[in-house]
Amino acid sequence: MADAERIRKVASRVNDVRAEGHSLVVVVSAMGDTTDDLIHLVEKITDSPPEREMDVILSTGEQVSIALLAMAVKELGAPVISLTGAQVGIMTDNAHTKARILNVNTARLQKELDMGNIVIVAGFQGINDQNDITTLGRGGSDTTAVALAAALKADLCEIYTDVDGVYTTDPRIVSEARKLDVVSYNEMLELANLGAVVLHPRSVELAMQYGIPLHVRSSFNHNLGTIVREVDSMERSLVVTGVAYDLNVAKIGLYDVFDKPGIAYKLFRALADEKINVDMIIQSATRDERNDISFTCSRDDLKKALSVVQGLLPELGASGVTSKDSVAKVSIVGAGMISNPGVAALMFEALAEEGINLEMISTSEIKTSCVIDAGEAKKAVQALHNKFNLAKDTTL
Repeated sequence: MADAERIRKVASRVNDVRAEGHSLVVVVSAMGDTTDDLIHLVEKITDSPPEREMDVILSTGEQVSIALLAMAVKELGAPVISLTGAQVGIMTDNAHTKARILNVNTARLQKELDMGNIVIVAGFQGINDQNDITTLGRGGSDTTAVALAAALKADLCEIYTDVDGVYTTDPRIVSEARKLDVVSYNEMLELANLGAVVLHPRSVELAMQYGIPLHVRSSFNHNLGTIVREVDSMERSLVVTGVAYDLNVAKIGLYDVFDKPGIAYKLFRALADEKINVDMIIQSATRDERNDISFTCSRDDLKKALSVVQGLLPELGASGVTSKDSVAKVSIVGAGMISNPGVAALMFEALAEEGINLEMISTSEIKTSCVIDAGEAKKAVQALHNKFNLAKDTTL
């Protein structure tokens, strides 16, 4: 959707699918760098824009896209209508810039589909109970698409992107990265949360919750992509499925925090109240009834998070706080890790062989993540991809 020519190509593809006898709801994002351009424009006006007004301005990008695509489809002779998030009945909570979808009223959608229309919907946006426009955060168009697919009980939700599917890692960093034919919901959710930008994490959550298969494929060709679905344990032959990295990471540490009940609650409740997502949390061993607590958040939230933490220092008893935004998170993900001991050790070995220091470590049943210096992220991804031999297809 970057320019008029690509919009015409999308319209042609939409028309071809309709000709196969399918009813279609098409969710689109803003054109090219429109969202970034709008953000830069805001930055010229104010350093602290009200979040409500940010939603008002950022939602306009998708409205341009839906109208242009509808016009292009109409030029091909197909019946079509464009609808904003509010018009299509996407109801959200009141968390401006990071709203969550609460409900989808499908009455208008179903009416338009019954009339034979292709429905073009603005992704990334909805409306709250105050009739205010809300946005779903970056990547929110994926979430819109899956939410509509679930509400309409669609057979399939296709997500079109600039790559052929989900790869073992970012092919821009590792040239030998391999496209996966199938990946489980849980693995995709971890990969998305850990920095893989192919799918928005909340879209994967919704797909898993409602059992909607996702087909991630390229906008530029008709090749089969990657199917994201529930995967039976018999099909899981890869110990590690992929390597993810995230450069939008910051680390905050608090020193000499009181070691008593309720301290962690006060800290992380206050951060949650400000809609700050915290990822990795590490608490040190107790010494003299004190300990240190470190956690990560996005770089985008660092300023807000530090403000929250500074205000809590007396209650937490902390002697000081430190932060660092020149870090990255690298992770390995794989459902096979559950039954294969020693995977984390292999990860640490690969990073040690490259002389990469580990600043934080976090694990779950199907992933291990490390915080490292941001300048060593690409080297780490390549090393891990090599260590687990992910260039080679070892599936059964």
